[in-house]
Amino acid sequence: MPTVSSRGAELFYTTRGQGPLCLVPSSIGAGPYERQALPPLPDHLRLAFVELRGSGRSTGEPAELTFDLLAEDLEAVRKDLGADRAAVLGHSILGVLAIEYGRRCPRTVSHVITAGAPPFGDMARLAPLARAFFQEDASEERKKLQQEALARLPKDAPPGALMLAQTPSRFFDARFNPAPLFADASPKGAALIGHLLGTLAPGWDVTASAQSLRVPLFLAHGRCDYVVPHTLWRGLPEKLPDATFHLFERSGHQPFFEEPEAFTRAVVDWMQRKR
Repeated sequence: MPTVSSRGAELFYTTRGQGPLCLVPSSIGAGPYERQALPPLPDHLRLAFVELRGSGRSTGEPAELTFDLLAEDLEAVRKDLGADRAAVLGHSILGVLAIEYGRRCPRTVSHVITAGAPPFGDMARLAPLARAFFQEDASEERKKLQQEALARLPKDAPPGALMLAQTPSRFFDARFNPAPLFADASPKGAALIGHLLGTLAPGWDVTASAQSLRVPLFLAHGRCDYVVPHTLWRGLPEKLPDATFHLFERSGHQPFFEEPEAFTRAVVDWMQRKR
């Protein structure tokens, strides 16, 4: 696995596929995202799965991370791969990092792609909105499966177990077993996510300083994502300089995995239009 030095940290990354470079930041190691990036996406993009500092096999302290330092880290990977420009794909809360990388490096970031990203980082605000959408929109079967899965959790369940129990809220197929996808997920990333959710993200809002978002932005969301509901984005893409919203009808929180062909087609067509 290649490594690159960046401001006192050794960053690990893996690559897969061919075509224009697309950086995929991860807080849980490269493996889970490598398994979820199904064909035909790697037939069109050269994906570089970057283990963020303080997570996976990368060194450095999570508490050091700022949006500026994140941009430096991803730029170091881009340069190490010899690309003049790169797209970036950020999933869930890491979509915030992808957007901020694009904001800081508009000359070297060609496109910003997010999947299941929130429009703001205040989780205390987001959680009740997500619960309300679930109660309003989810089928009775999905609600029953979710209730049963959460009831089976022990009181001291680790974050990974909670995530798996939330399958009915995260996947179009409420009975899907996602455990093999995350079998080698690095527990080291919990500190990084804690820092992101507790320090970097709470005051973040995509509409703040919107005019500085000069890189084209693709917002991918799943119709059955009850973790970050697509409804949170109503009226917001129009307030951004160059944002495209795409709803995947048979997806939950990770449309790149659940609808790989539709996701690839939508992203590649958009990238060609936004050259």
